[in-house]
Amino acid sequence: MIRFLGLILLCIGPNLFGMETDSITKPGRFHFQSMALGKCDACGCSASGGSMGFGSFLTSRFVGVRYIYQQYSSSDGLYANSPWYKESYNSIQVWGRIPVFKNAQISVLAPYHFNSRDTETGSHSIQGIGDITVLGLYKVVQTKTDTTFFAHTVQLGAGVKAPTGTYDALNNGSINPGFQLGTGSWDYLFLIEHTVKRKKFGLGSMVNYVVKTVNDKGYRFGNQFNYASTLFWLHEQNDFSFSPQLGLAGEVSASNYQYGQEVEKTKGNILFGRIGFETALKKFSLGMNALLPLSQDLTGGRVDAKFRLGVNLNYSL
Repeated sequence: MIRFLGLILLCIGPNLFGMETDSITKPGRFHFQSMALGKCDACGCSASGGSMGFGSFLTSRFVGVRYIYQQYSSSDGLYANSPWYKESYNSIQVWGRIPVFKNAQISVLAPYHFNSRDTETGSHSIQGIGDITVLGLYKVVQTKTDTTFFAHTVQLGAGVKAPTGTYDALNNGSINPGFQLGTGSWDYLFLIEHTVKRKKFGLGSMVNYVVKTVNDKGYRFGNQFNYASTLFWLHEQNDFSFSPQLGLAGEVSASNYQYGQEVEKTKGNILFGRIGFETALKKFSLGMNALLPLSQDLTGGRVDAKFRLGVNLNYSL
C-alpha cells in the first residue's frame, strides 16, 4: 500500500504542488534541477547508488565529487533462525552535468566502489572502478515566471552504461547477486524529469527505465524502473542559497536471467523516504541526503536494506 501511494504521489504531485522558477538558467545562478535516478540493482549496488540520482537540485550545470554509503543485511532464509550478515557498499563518484548547447546537457558519472560483506567464513571485500554512465538530456519545456503562475521544466534523456567495472560470476552464487563492481553488460537508460515551482516552494519528479543486456558470462540483471518525487524550499540571499528537501524514491527490479533461464528470488522492489538539504556559497555547493526504507521486498525477503547516505561537493559551471 505504501508503494502504491508513492506512485500516486509521483504521478499527481506536479499538479498538486506546482510552483515557480527563474525563467531562464543563467551561468553562476543557482536554481532547482529535477533529479534523475541512477541505475543500481535494488538489492545491491553494482552501479551508481539508485535513488541518490544523477543531478543536483541546486544547480543545473556542475562538476563534483559524491560519496554514497549503503548498508544491507542478507540471509539464506533456509531456517527460521538462519543468521543475517552485514553488507556495506561504498562508492566515490566523479560526476557532473555539462552544457553542450542551448537546452542540451551531458551527464557523466564515473564511480569507484569498495564493498564488503560478512560470511560464515569471514569478511569478503571487493574494490575497483565501476560502470561509467553517460546521459544526454534535452529540455523540451521551460515556462517563464512572467507568463505563468506556475513555472515548469521538463527534460527528456537517454544514455548508456559501459561495462568498465569488473563482473565476477562467482558472486552470483551468493544470496545477493548485486555484490559486484559492474554488471558486465552494456545497459541503456531512458528518463523523464519534471520540475514545477511557485515562489520558494517546488516539486521535482522523475521516472526512468533501465534496459539491461546479457554480459559475456551469459548473465543478465533484470530491467529496472525507478521513480522519485521531492518537495523542496529554496532560500536565496546574495551569493548564499539553502534548500531543505523531503520526498519519496523507489526502485522496481525484474528477475535476473542466466543463460536465458530466470533466476529465482532475484527480483525486488523498495520504497524509500528521503530527507536532505543542499547549500551553496558562490560557485560551491554541498549536499547531504539520507534514504530510509518504508517498504521493501528484495530477493524473496532474503536481503534487507537498512539505509543509504550521500554527500556531494559540487562546483557550478
